[in-house]
Amino acid sequence: MKFGWKAGPEQFDPQYLLDCSIEAERAGFDFIDSSDHFHPWSEEGNGSFVWTWFGAVAAKTKTIEMGPCVTSPIIRYHPAIIAQAAVTVALLSNNRFYLGIGTGEALNEYSSTGIWPGYVQRQSMMGEAIMIMKSLWTGDEVTFEGDYYNLKKAKLYTLPSQSIPLYISSLDPGSSYFAGNHGDGLITVGGKNPTIYTQIMKEFKSGAKDNGKNTSTMPHLIELGVEYTDHPDEVLQTRKKYWAGTLIPALFNQNIYTPAMSAKNGEPVGSDTMKKSYCISDNPEDFVLYVIQYNKIGFTHLIFHSAQMDQIGFIQKFGHDILPKLRVL
Repeated sequence: MKFGWKAGPEQFDPQYLLDCSIEAERAGFDFIDSSDHFHPWSEEGNGSFVWTWFGAVAAKTKTIEMGPCVTSPIIRYHPAIIAQAAVTVALLSNNRFYLGIGTGEALNEYSSTGIWPGYVQRQSMMGEAIMIMKSLWTGDEVTFEGDYYNLKKAKLYTLPSQSIPLYISSLDPGSSYFAGNHGDGLITVGGKNPTIYTQIMKEFKSGAKDNGKNTSTMPHLIELGVEYTDHPDEVLQTRKKYWAGTLIPALFNQNIYTPAMSAKNGEPVGSDTMKKSYCISDNPEDFVLYVIQYNKIGFTHLIFHSAQMDQIGFIQKFGHDILPKLRVL
């Protein structure tokens, strides 16, 4: 297993998150995962440009891997631009970069473009985007005429020194076949009924096998909400302030496109809901058991997301008290 720290640019400013990334490497985390948002989930939040930030992280760290969870290369970004950006960070980080992609949220896409197609169309757009990015990464001159994108003799003149891993997001079984068929790995989010993840895994593997892939070597990433604290009520309030909207499914499929709308959407979320969705404890053994249940399902890369305002303190304590216990599983 590999263990990652989740940077939250929707909550924190980029300089602080850069400092946290340096500390995450010191604390023994294997990789850094970051959102790629135009808008935060709440009016109280932040909203920096993650691609600039990844360049800084690549320059300031030595061994820790990194990537977005996730970028949407279909509307607010053109896939050719994301292909170029991914190569740049991969080279700056000496191949410590992976590219996580998904179909996006109105919070970021509609707000910045006024465009928000239905899910079926967005998935079709992502299929074209993947073809474009992979074609450009070969260094060939690409002319492409699709339903959504057109390229005329486009070519990347700076190329990756090795293949860039492409991980695809799936939040339910209905999209996981596509992820397995088109991607090199899976990304999802924890906190749901375990049977959902079993179904996601089944469909992901089916899609991968149908494209001739060996699923045993494909990474399976999952983001887990965790709070290692003896002040649970305080942390729950911080979670609700910045992240409550993420616990309402409508945010991901409806045209909810401002932080105020997101926060309004999250108003019904109470402490009981958050406690069921996250692991909140001051006992390291509780986190070990939490990880075991996801590892048994088949997840190989676990991303730990805390909303504590003292992120450096969280990183240090989690790295010292919990990561060594997870390493021996």
